[in-house]
Amino acid sequence: MSTRQIFARHAWLEQGWQRDVLISWNNQGVFTAVEPNSTRPESAESACWLLPGMPNLHSHAFQRIFSGMTEYRQNPADSFWSWRKLMYAFAQQITPEQLEIIATQLYNEMLAGGYTSVCEFHYVHHQPGGEPYHDAAAMSAALVRAAQRTGIGMTLLPVLYQASGFGSLPPEAHQYRFTHDKPSFLAFWDQLFSLCQAAGVKLGLAPHSLRAINPDDLQAVLSHIFAADATAPVHIHVAEQQKEVDDCLAWSGKRPVQWLLDNFDVDSRWCLIHATHMDEQEYSEAAATGAVIGLCPTTEANLGDGIFDYRQWQTHHGRWGIGSDSHIAVNAAEELLQLEYSQRLVHQQRNICCSDNEPDVASYLYRHALQGGAQASGRLVSGIQPGMLADFIELDADNPALAGLSPDYILAAHIFASSRQSAIRRVWTRGIQRYQAAGTPLLAQQADIAAIRQAVLATCTSE
Repeated sequence: MSTRQIFARHAWLEQGWQRDVLISWNNQGVFTAVEPNSTRPESAESACWLLPGMPNLHSHAFQRIFSGMTEYRQNPADSFWSWRKLMYAFAQQITPEQLEIIATQLYNEMLAGGYTSVCEFHYVHHQPGGEPYHDAAAMSAALVRAAQRTGIGMTLLPVLYQASGFGSLPPEAHQYRFTHDKPSFLAFWDQLFSLCQAAGVKLGLAPHSLRAINPDDLQAVLSHIFAADATAPVHIHVAEQQKEVDDCLAWSGKRPVQWLLDNFDVDSRWCLIHATHMDEQEYSEAAATGAVIGLCPTTEANLGDGIFDYRQWQTHHGRWGIGSDSHIAVNAAEELLQLEYSQRLVHQQRNICCSDNEPDVASYLYRHALQGGAQASGRLVSGIQPGMLADFIELDADNPALAGLSPDYILAAHIFASSRQSAIRRVWTRGIQRYQAAGTPLLAQQADIAAIRQAVLATCTSE
């Protein structure tokens, strides 16, 4: 078994920046040794500033194709719910072939933006009328192929979607592409299990939301999945919008996070996406489960969801990670920046996301997002250390935002001073270089993306 190596003048490890770090990994792309204060072997490649790659814990790949196309007010009370109608219109059009092109382009963008793995929350399963494809996994397989082409690590989260509202209301016509009954979903999941094992993809489950599932069916599905893989991640949208909270109260007499905690064995395998609207008891009880909160700050801002109470979650030592969700932005640093700035606006203070023990905001943000994202993905990607997958990024020492800075300021400059002008130079996953700034050809042709967008847009505007 051969070993590959890189020598970093600076590498961001568990203790922060360390100097002269010799990093080794094996043919399986797993770190085998991380040695600070080393001397560079002649055979080792060199780098200046190395960071662990960031997991993206929430993605709807197809939504990238219409980013920027929904910024027109439809009525004076424009909201998430009116945006959702436009999203449905786009979702009706996408084919497996188009989805693979879109996802390939997107995953390449993710690598360039500092993400080295993605949790794909995938709910467009069937043909537009709701009939399954001849291969029921056609849409999912397109996503897996896109991940393999780009090299990004993947956790596939097929969505269980059954209803249009609380109380198991029948799905609406534009939701037929998403829906399964319990038997068909279990058969579908078992098919994906074989597909994902062969492709090196972690398979989990995504009950779409409390409003979209039958609780009894979800209990049965969870039992089936955990019997196959006791470590399977479970992600669910919850409490994203105030209307969702109000509807859940009307249906059950409880707020959605509270209802979920009271009726399911939520634990560290779960990731609660958004959880924007929780009360004090929900913050406390959710944190105690060990579940991760999946924050998507740029999408939450774009949709007008509201602002997560970070300080409340921090008080209870809650775990969290970041995702790009609808991909209005595809940049890990930008998500962290948006999270911190949202808290500054709420509290009218600076330097919120940190602690007395770790006052460095950038380091605190990156460490917690990395750890929470790794947990939510169910993959060994929590840092540059032996036993973890060799997923890492190199920052460009010559980038104007970073040039001349000491280790005390490099990470903060990357997050807060280089937004939309990325300081990322190279990216590796499983020890293989996947991206180099100004040197990596686009894996999906721009003409293909343009043609898909124009075809989908023409269909939507003609209806």
